[in-house]
This record gives sequence, C-alpha cells and structure tokens, in this order.
Amino acid sequence: MTLVTCDHLLPLVLLLLLQTWRGCCHPQCLDYKPPFEPRQPLLFCKEYSKFGCCDLEKDGEISVRFYNIMANFDHSGFMACGKYLRSILCQECSPYSAHLYDAEDANTPMRMLPGLCPDYCSEYWNQCRYTLSLLLEDFGSPQQFANLTATIEEDSRRFCDFLELKDKQYCYPNVLTNTDLNANLGFVSEDPKGCLELCLQEVANGLRNPVAMIHADDGTHRFFVAEQLGYVWVYLANGSRIDRPFLNLTRAVLTSPWAGDERGFLCIALHPRFIVVRKAYVYYSVSVKKEERIRISEFTLLPHDDNQLDHSSERTVLEVAEPASNHNGGQLLFGLDGYLYIFIGDGGRAGDPFGKFGNSQNKSTLLGKVLRVDVEDNDESAPYSIPPDNPFVEEKDTRPEIYAYGVRNMWRCSIDRGDPATGRGRGRMLCGDVGQNKYEEVDIIYKGGNYGWRAKEGFSCYDRKLCQNSSLDDILPIFAYPHKLGKSVTGGYIYRGCQMPNLNGLYIFGDFMSGRLMSLKENKTTGEWQYNEICMGRDQTCRFPKLINSHYKYIISFAEDEAGELYFLATGKPSSTARAGIIYKIVDPSRRAPPGKCSIKPSHVQIKGKLIHFYPKEEFTINKKPTTTPVPKTTTTTKTPPKRKSTSIKIIKPPMPTRKTIRKTSLPPPTTASTTKTTRKTPITPAPTAETTKTTLQTTRKPTRNTPTPATTMSTIKAATPTQTTPATTVNPTTVQRAMATTPARTTPTGYRTTIMTAALSKIAQTPIITTPQTRRHGKPLQYPQGTTSQPITTLQPTPQATTRLPYWSQRPMASPQRPPINTSLPKSQEERLWIGVKMERVGEGNQVFKRPRGRDRGRGYKRGRGRKLRVGSVRLVSADGLSDRGRVEIFIRGEWGTVCDDLFNTKAGTVVCRQLGFTTALAVMKRAALGEADRSVRILLDDVECEGGEGSLLQCKRSRVGKHNCTHGEDVGVICG
Repeated sequence: MTLVTCDHLLPLVLLLLLQTWRGCCHPQCLDYKPPFEPRQPLLFCKEYSKFGCCDLEKDGEISVRFYNIMANFDHSGFMACGKYLRSILCQECSPYSAHLYDAEDANTPMRMLPGLCPDYCSEYWNQCRYTLSLLLEDFGSPQQFANLTATIEEDSRRFCDFLELKDKQYCYPNVLTNTDLNANLGFVSEDPKGCLELCLQEVANGLRNPVAMIHADDGTHRFFVAEQLGYVWVYLANGSRIDRPFLNLTRAVLTSPWAGDERGFLCIALHPRFIVVRKAYVYYSVSVKKEERIRISEFTLLPHDDNQLDHSSERTVLEVAEPASNHNGGQLLFGLDGYLYIFIGDGGRAGDPFGKFGNSQNKSTLLGKVLRVDVEDNDESAPYSIPPDNPFVEEKDTRPEIYAYGVRNMWRCSIDRGDPATGRGRGRMLCGDVGQNKYEEVDIIYKGGNYGWRAKEGFSCYDRKLCQNSSLDDILPIFAYPHKLGKSVTGGYIYRGCQMPNLNGLYIFGDFMSGRLMSLKENKTTGEWQYNEICMGRDQTCRFPKLINSHYKYIISFAEDEAGELYFLATGKPSSTARAGIIYKIVDPSRRAPPGKCSIKPSHVQIKGKLIHFYPKEEFTINKKPTTTPVPKTTTTTKTPPKRKSTSIKIIKPPMPTRKTIRKTSLPPPTTASTTKTTRKTPITPAPTAETTKTTLQTTRKPTRNTPTPATTMSTIKAATPTQTTPATTVNPTTVQRAMATTPARTTPTGYRTTIMTAALSKIAQTPIITTPQTRRHGKPLQYPQGTTSQPITTLQPTPQATTRLPYWSQRPMASPQRPPINTSLPKSQEERLWIGVKMERVGEGNQVFKRPRGRDRGRGYKRGRGRKLRVGSVRLVSADGLSDRGRVEIFIRGEWGTVCDDLFNTKAGTVVCRQLGFTTALAVMKRAALGEADRSVRILLDDVECEGGEGSLLQCKRSRVGKHNCTHGEDVGVICG
C-alpha cells in the first residue's frame, strides 16, 4: 500500500521539483539589470549579438583582454587553449552572467570566473590547466595569485572545486543547451496559466487617493500628481517632491473621507504648449447653493514660479449640474488636434434612469458624453469655443460640444503616441467605461460615435427595448470582461516607451475593485485585441535592485511620464484622507533597451521652497504568493516609515547596484590568537591538517573593468622589502599561524566558496611574507578574506616552476605566477611592522578615517602625516568595514570633521568627493545613512548640496550655510567611488 501511494505521489513531487528548479535562475547581467539586444552586432562574442549583457564597447574590452592573454602562447597553444579562454571570458556577455558569476544578489561576493560544468572543467584542466593564472591576472598582480594557482593547477579536483558551479543545469556550457530555460528567452515571462509576469518599482508614496499623474512635456521630466482631496504636487525627475503644492483647492473641492466617494478633485491637464501658454485645466466636484456640480476651471502659472499656479487666476470654463453623487466621470485630455476633451458621467444612480432614453442617449444634455472644446486664444473672449468640425454642430436640439455619446462613466482615458518606428496607432483615444452590474469595457473613441449605454452594457443588452432599436448603430467595445474578473475598470495606456521594448503596443489597464492588472495586444492583421492578465513575477523574476512584486489593491489611475514609461496609482485604503496611496512604475524584467539608448537629461527646474526626498516603503516578498499588498492598518505622516511585521521572509532590495563583501572580522593583537568570522556563505576556515586545508577567497568586484589605480588595500601590508630583511634566530609565528595553532581541526569543506589555497596554507609556516606594491582592481582596492592569511604570499624574485609545461606553452616572457622561495624565519621587526599595517587597514587607512583627538585639541585642525594641516574642504569616507572606496561622507571645516545631509546630493556631488580622494567618479550615492550614521557628537556641517561635477570641493558647490541644516544623522550621505 505504501509503495502504491509513493508511486502515485512521485509525478507530483517531480513536478514540484521542476517548478522549483525553473524558478531558481533568471536572466540577469552583472550590473543587476535585465539583458538586452545590443544596438550593433558584437564582433568577438558573436553568439550574444541578439540577446545578452554586452554592447559593442564591452565586447571590445573582452577582445583586448583575450588577445593580451593569448600573446603568451605560440600557435599550437593558441589553437589548443584559445577556445576555452574565449568561452570563459565571453560569459560576461551571457544573459545568465549574473548566475554564472554568482552575482544575482548584490550583497554577496561575486565569483572571479564564471561557473563551469564538471565535464567541461575536467576537459579544460586536461588541455589548458596552466592558463588559470593568466585569467586571474586582471584581478591583481600576477604574483599575488602565484600560490593560489600553483596549488590547484596540479590537482584536477581542487582545480574544478574552484571553477565548478554545482548547479549542473545552469553552469557553462549546459546553460546554453537547456531548452526549457532558453525557449522564451528575452520575451515577457508567463506563468503556467499564461499570465504575463511583470515587476514594479515604487516611485512615490504617502499620497491621499492619488487620482491623476501627468507631465508637462517640457523637457524637465517632472510629473504632477493630484490627490482627491484637492492637492496637486510636483515631483522632479529624481523622485523628490517640492514641499509647496502646485495647486491647493481643498477648500473648494466637494468630497468626504468615506471610502468609495466618487466626488472630489478628479483630473488635471496642462496646455500642450505649457512652456508658452502656462495654463492648466482642472476637473473637480463643487457644491453651489447646495447643488452638486462638476466644474472645469482654468488656472495660470505664477509669473516667477514654474511650480505653482496662481490661485487667484481661476476661471470657470464649464459647469454641469450632477443629479447624483456618483458617476462623475473625471477625465481631461488634450488631443493631438490641440482641442480639450472632457469626459462626463451619465449623472449617477443605477441604470441611467433620467428621461425616456437616459442622459447618455440624450444629446441635449452634456451628461454621459465626450465633449470637445477649443480653449486656445481665450484671454479676451469666452472661456471656450466650439471646434467647427465637431460632429453635431449643425444638428438641432443637440449640444455642439458633444464629440461622442452613449457612455456611462468613463474612468481614465489616454491617447496613443503611436509605434516608435512606424507611427501606427498615433492619436487613438482609448477609455475604460465602468459598467453597471455585469460587464466592464474598453473603448476606442471615434468622432460622432454612439457607445450604446444604456441600451447595451459591454457586448450584451441592458435595456432590451432600446437594444432592439435598429437605429442605435452603436460602436462595440474592443474588449469587455465580466464581473468575476472585476467590477470597476480603470483605463490605462498603450506602452510606447523606450526602456522595455517587449511591452511596445501593449495596452495595460486594471480594475479598481479586484486589483487585477490586465493587458490587450492588437492583432495588426485582424484588428482584434488579445487579452492577457498581468501578474507579479514569482520566485527570482523580480529579484532586481529596487523592484518589488506586490502592490496595493485599489488601482485608481494609470499614467505615462514624459519618456513614455508607464505607471499606475493605487491605494490600500480608498479614502481621500488616508495616506495609503503609492505610485508604481511598471517594469519588464525579461529585457531592457541597450545601454545609452534611453538616456535622458532633464532640463533644470528652478525650485522655490524645499525638496522632500523619496524613500520607498515596499519590499520584495518571497515565500508568499505575489499579489496585491494588504491594506495598511494604520496611516502615518512621519518621514521614516514604521517597520512592518510579517510572517513571510522579506528581502529589502538594495537601493543602488553596488557590491559589497559582508564580513565581520575580529583581529587580535600580535600576542593573542585570532578568531575569524565570515559571511553566511563562507565556512569557518579549519586548521591545516595532514590532508588538505582550504581558505576563503572572496573579492569585491564591479562588473566593469577599469584601469587599476594605486591605493591602499585591505591585505597589502607595509613591511620591509626582501633586501632589508635579515635572518633572525628566533622565529615569530604569524597571526595566521597562531590562529591555526588554537583552532581545532575539522572536516574541510569543498567548493568555490571555500577556495583553493590548500598547499599555500600547508606551507605558510615555511613561506616568507614579502609585500608587493599596492594594487587596485576595477578601480577599487583588491581585497583578501580576513582571517585566512595576513596578506598575499608573493615574492619579488620567484624561482621557476618545477612543473613541466605542456609542449605548446610559449617560452616568451610572460607574467605567470611562480612558486616563492621557502624561508622559515620572520624577523621580529618585520612582524611588528606587518601587524601595524594590518591595524592601520582595520581602522580604514585607505579611506582616510582618523581618530578624533582628545583633550583641548578636540575639534581642532589636528596634524597628520608629517605635520601637514588638513585643508578646509578636505573630505574622507568613513566605512565601518574599512573600505577605501565607499563610506559616509565627512568634510573638514572650521577645524572639525562633520557630515553632509543627503538633501539634493546627487552623483555630481559624489563625483566631486571621489575626485578629491583620487578616484575617477562616483558609482553611487547612498542616502538615508545607508553607509553608516555618525555619532551625535559629530556635527552636521552641510545641507542642500548641489554640484555641477567640476568643483574642487563641496564648499564650491551651491549649498546652505555651514552648520545650517534641517536634517538628522539618519540622512547622512555616503558615496561609492570608482
């Protein structure tokens, strides 16, 4: 009976395992972004010309590196090993490069070389084992890896422990032949039910029922967000919000805090020539003599402030009495023809009960209509005029403003920008029309069209008597869905942006009640629209920096920014007073545009007032079905969001694509044994035994290789050169030797993360510790794991390897690693200097972190080095990990060190800091004290720093007065240099 049950369950178990396996890897590049199709075909790594992680420039860098390595070979060696080296180097261009380099998590160490499959690694070892040292040359001086490569090149097991990726399905080259993995590579991923898996990025939060988001199309890339309560806010391209509202109509707007109240401030539209005309139009509910009305008003910008309307300039364009409090419509659009389109609901209640045929079919009223009016050149005349080609201008007893009729309650409309290549679809107007009790629909608006309400609801009849009228001649929707999918459609946009080419032509919309995201794709041949639901990416799909896979349920509106990227506005509590509204950007994680294609340079915006910076609240969620975010139980107005309690495991995505090796090492004084702590992925290093002993080699690595520059490293020790070393009669053990003497022997782990220094550790007591010039890799200090060896074991005059090279190995000069001479003594003076070097590295010598003086000199400009005083404006990076290329920014002013607030601080200001420290540029600016918060005793010296990038110090940038600020140490800014 047990056997039968197991046989019955076996297929289910295998299916679950397959689904787990399929979700454990996703296309991702080493910059933590999706792959792309390069703008020009690659010349070296040609197999990735259609889809991968390299553009032509990166391809050229890999080519140069390959030929530099192959210069060490004769013709036979080139023919024998070239294919292996080329394949290994080109894996940086693979769409799965992040997985091959173990770089899918930005907070864990990255492999130096891609993970190989066992069979391929064995073949590589048999043919070209001695080329490993050449592949590692780029990570430091050749001699620094002499012991590492020498100990493993002779042992195939150790060799492949270092290079293999244990996941046989995703290692190279199996990843190329995995049919399931590569079947739809580069296309929008789908779940087993065909649901399109997309991700989100939070761009704004703390909003009270955000009902609309628009842009000015003026090159600033700012956007304007309206709240139902009556506020309109200005957001800059960097996500910051201006503290003063663009418009405040809260005293005039008719609304309530009741959940689901349809009245309020409903829409805003800017004049298509906003830079010149400087006018905005708004749509809101108002009470006039106890009568509820819809009001469309015109406002003008203040003369000397482009981010605030003149409240005294309001001019009423149109008012329409509302017989009920629902079905208020609420859309304003400027068409490509320059006219203003106004979408008004049918007047409310249920079934449009007004008159014989209802308001929507009655062309003598404006309710239930799409209106088109001309507001151009109206300063000295009526608020609007009638376009001469409006369809019912000549019809008797018909309002000439009507452009289309028979609509119920259109909520959110958009105008198609057209295909970027062909222009197909340009100017089409698509709307979501909320249904009665059976169907929701999406329509394309045509001039003079009758959209059927109340005769029809969707494709079906609602009023059967009217529905049978042959003169109805109504326009059917392009799509309608039943109420089991949702009960209140929210119209969206056709994606025409640049960043996500897979989404081009996809109409994305949603439903307010169900929180469902949906899409339609037009068949260009038949004209029919194909439906696909959109769901949040599962498993690894959304595991990219800043991306999330859940959202609040109530989808209020959709939006398009100046570049054509899509957003939607949702809330967890549909009340005009609840600060539960969030704006999400829609992101396709399967493919991006090639680097540089979609770059924008927002024009300068003159700000009056302060900026409120954006900090995301939402998190990427795993071990939980990705769906809508639960309704918040409480609302908050504090700047720092409260921590949420959840039973599921949550990973907060890193704010910037930076890599950092996480390790905490307690380094003892020279007279005591050391205890070493490593990251969760790094096993504790055991003491050397008669068998093999392995230590951990982890490097902090950026995917882009830069020209190395000199700097102090974590493991390069300032000791005497070999010519200064004299034999000593007493042998002083090194720190590592003392640690190993007190560490119990354990079973040695294997694999890449436990690394390959077996022979090096077994002979460390007999190896002299000789330093080499300090080196950098990729513009950052080369780092060695703390707690394994005190420093790289190298020699300035290595002896030739005893191992016989293969016949094809070239005898020309080459920088290959070689074995160091054996020396069993270490002078006491040299060991003391060695310990001082380690100690200086631990306190951050490389990033200029110095202790504050005590006593009466505290806070003064103390001297360092050879008595040289610090210059005013000098900067330093304070890093808890002792890293020289990253840390909290501190500046020296008025005889003391102080911090800098992150308000307005961007990469240009970060570049000014990095250049002062000898780096080329700032790779990332870290806000909210992400790189450490200063002690309360440290003053905040600078705030609101705005730089152009060419200044000599932060004091030369636009900023507040020294010592004047409105922030705390929780907003200390940090930078990562490169």
